[in-house]
Amino acid sequence: MKILCVSDQIDPLIYNQNAVKMFPDIDLILCAGDLPMDYVDFIVSTFNKPTYFIFGNHNLTEYRYYHKNHAPLPAQFQFASPGASMSAGHGAVYAGFRVIRDNKLSFRDPATGRVTPLLIAGVSGSLRYNNGLNQYTDKQMHSCLAHLVPSLILNKIRYGRYLDILLTHASPRHVHDQEDPCHKGFDSFNWFIKKFKPAYLVHGHIHLYDMRKERITKVEETTVVNAYAHCVLDFPQEQKE
Repeated sequence: MKILCVSDQIDPLIYNQNAVKMFPDIDLILCAGDLPMDYVDFIVSTFNKPTYFIFGNHNLTEYRYYHKNHAPLPAQFQFASPGASMSAGHGAVYAGFRVIRDNKLSFRDPATGRVTPLLIAGVSGSLRYNNGLNQYTDKQMHSCLAHLVPSLILNKIRYGRYLDILLTHASPRHVHDQEDPCHKGFDSFNWFIKKFKPAYLVHGHIHLYDMRKERITKVEETTVVNAYAHCVLDFPQEQKE
């Protein structure tokens, strides 16, 4: 399947009436944060494909609709069963702090030959730098990830793998990130990659002013992708002999 990943910028290649002609074979759209919800609306209505999103550290006007008391405390975590959705009227599904098994995006696992649902999880937010909304210390983010573990273990039992895609806003520490307080990545994401081995970690947050800068990096068994503006991925990835 083809996956269109977007983040941080209203991309004129996407935000136009010919977008479907330019990207004709998209099966899934992932929005990695800091995007106005009316842009997400446009993407949903234009492509008419399954769309998942998380929040970044900006464009948080509607964050309160998805998080009561503005904090993803453990009691507020919602783990999605097959076919479940969490939408506040935009057509896109909020993937923040959830594990999702999407049977509508089933595929044949090249490792087992079995047809399985696509396994997605997401976490919103960035590293804390000014105590703003949707900012977390690395310890807090590790706790958020730890609350996903029961569903990940269930995935492993049922499907032979923990996860296919982790959707985040910030990047892992020392992978695509920067050294200013706002744009440092999370060490806890590196722990997650090592432990649960998703095929992809798709993030935003790091703007690519020079498009020659590296945006796809292999870490352990995970391909880390900076979705700034837009990026198209193939899933499953081709197996190299």
